Amino acid sequence: MKSMIIQGGNPLSGEVTIGGAKNSTVALIPAAILADTPVQFDSVPDILDVHNLMAILESMNVSSHFENGVLDIDPTHIEENVLPGKAIKSLRASYYFMGALLGRFRRATVSFPGGDNIGPRPIDQHIKGFKALGAEVTEIDDSVHIDASKGLHGARVFLDIVSVGATMNIILAAVKADGLTVIENAAKEPEIIDLATFLNNMGAKVRGAGTDVIRIEGVSQLKATNTHTIIPDRIEAGTYLSMAAAVGAGVNIQNVIPEHLEAFTAKLIEMGVKMDISEDSIYVHKSEKLKPIQVKTMPYPGFATDLQQPITPLMGRADGASIIIDTIYPERTKHIPELNRMGENIRLENNMIVVNHCDDLTGTIVAAGEIRAGASLVIAALMAEGRTTITNAENILRGYDRISDKLKALGGHIQIIEDTDAGVFEY
Repeated sequence: MKSMIIQGGNPLSGEVTIGGAKNSTVALIPAAILADTPVQFDSVPDILDVHNLMAILESMNVSSHFENGVLDIDPTHIEENVLPGKAIKSLRASYYFMGALLGRFRRATVSFPGGDNIGPRPIDQHIKGFKALGAEVTEIDDSVHIDASKGLHGARVFLDIVSVGATMNIILAAVKADGLTVIENAAKEPEIIDLATFLNNMGAKVRGAGTDVIRIEGVSQLKATNTHTIIPDRIEAGTYLSMAAAVGAGVNIQNVIPEHLEAFTAKLIEMGVKMDISEDSIYVHKSEKLKPIQVKTMPYPGFATDLQQPITPLMGRADGASIIIDTIYPERTKHIPELNRMGENIRLENNMIVVNHCDDLTGTIVAAGEIRAGASLVIAALMAEGRTTITNAENILRGYDRISDKLKALGGHIQIIEDTDAGVFEY
């Protein structure tokens, strides 16, 4: 187990560079096993999820090397094998191996994925897509067995709910299937476009990514010829925007795509946060008087559910009560009791999170229940007087690239106490 110790009360200033998108990376790494050649990714975030995915690759005789943001993967000697259960259960995005293995071998056996407990996140839409493509799916004990030994064929798949995971998984399975697959009511997130770009650069035929109708014409081979640079992480960027507005004295956030953050920055502007938005950076001025706002999370391009927790401590600075309604994961509330322990005044009321004004926060011992809850605690700890110890900090490290180094460069006082290999599973 790891703990993060933060000494609060120090304003942040300077520059921070955003890493590659976690939610792209965790799909791109499984997608690499579809390639008939070695693959290279650039701008890879140094997070625990990457190392756990590398452990899963190793169990299939897929070699990988990660250094200075560059990840090399060689799937040319891949072998079918039982995937390591502990690593699978360490992150929910391990379910992308279902679609990737199905596309590569026409079959897959994967344990039910783990990850953050933020409420129900069923995989029924994934399974619906696999069945439409010709696979038989059975659930035995704690595993999903998917078999398309008779072949995968194109199909029309209408998603009952907009699902990023299902959209990506069906793309992975369909990219080498025979014929045309059409995904309707598809998710539109930038990370889906990133996955499609990577596959298309290897010879895939994926059209319509970023719209609600995606067409995939199956191909027989995928060959990487160029390094794929992963898009900037809009959730990490939003987290640092909240941090800069809450406790910054002038912070420049670099390597961002402002268009990916428009729903979020619109709410910051509504609060009264002053920002200079450039082509690939956002400068956040020191915030003075802030106004309360109402936020409703929605599928992209709406306000991201992953950013409702990082914005919560900032809302406590506003002069009045702010409201959050999470329509994606209404049970995503693990941060509330922990923030209240630090002095926030937050309550749940009729499926709404009501964040009241709070003058002072005090450091104490709190627990990071999941990635984004942990991020909200980091922001609160930087705002608080005194020392805060955040336990279960490995949850934060699962999703935030080199967060300790970045905060120290901005003037934050942070220390991580860790066991040597805690959180990285061997197969």
